Amino acid sequence: MFAVTILGNNSAVPAFNRHPTSQVVTYEGTNFLVDCGEGTQIQMINYKIRRGKISHIFISHLHGDHYFGLIGLINSFGLLSHKQDLHIFGPPALKEIIEIQLKMAETHLPYALHIHAITGPGLLVETDKMRIECFRTNHRIECFGFKFTEKRAARKILADKAREMQVPLAFFDHLKTGADYHRKDGFLVKNEEVTLPGEKGRSYAFCADTKYDETLLEHISGLDMIYHETTYLDNFRERAEARFHSTTRQAATMALKAGVKRLLIGHFSSKYDTLEEFEKEAREVFPNTDLALEGTVYTIH
Repeated sequence: MFAVTILGNNSAVPAFNRHPTSQVVTYEGTNFLVDCGEGTQIQMINYKIRRGKISHIFISHLHGDHYFGLIGLINSFGLLSHKQDLHIFGPPALKEIIEIQLKMAETHLPYALHIHAITGPGLLVETDKMRIECFRTNHRIECFGFKFTEKRAARKILADKAREMQVPLAFFDHLKTGADYHRKDGFLVKNEEVTLPGEKGRSYAFCADTKYDETLLEHISGLDMIYHETTYLDNFRERAEARFHSTTRQAATMALKAGVKRLLIGHFSSKYDTLEEFEKEAREVFPNTDLALEGTVYTIH
């Protein structure tokens, strides 16, 4: 399964039973935590997120509503005798912040903690099935979004054609990876003659905090699903611009121009007690928009 579970969808402060930003990207049994606002641990318990399955945490920037829950989670892992290595990616200053907190409490963790500084856009994590990259967004302080891309499936073998061209069965696994076959008679069987491309991998991007900025398009175009902040309704566009945030119609316009399949909107200002108007305004521009509701799991197709 490739899916996103929303743990917190509010901006700045908790309000109206909404919590600061946090979400979990799940891929084939592994949980990747994206941002860790205040209350994240409680939300994990509420929505039965298995903490032991978390090996990587990504922090977009150092505004408190995106990381004030992190030191508590790190400490809880220790108290619960977590043994798996934990990798945290975030702004360079995050390492000093965490180390000071652990030092002042004389905390000794029973697991290896690796804190990786994000200094620019690029690849953060790569496995045999997934690539996780970061990209800059346009916020008041340096801020990064994160893109999760499933690798393209193995090439599909045209078995009858392969046998016709005398490719032995023992070589079929190599065909799946794109290899050509050199026959004993010296003839080269090109891979594209006996295979078809595998299915394109699924993709998701968390666009973090950002004002409307079309430079993001190069990172999110054509994705299956994106999360884009909508701190304000569109009648507060000037305030959004001044505070380096986005509105409903701006987020929807970004999704439309990017040609994505689905848009999730969140990071709602605490000035709003209800959210129906957010969905209504965004859908007027990009119909396949959903509110990022806490506790809801959004599957990426």
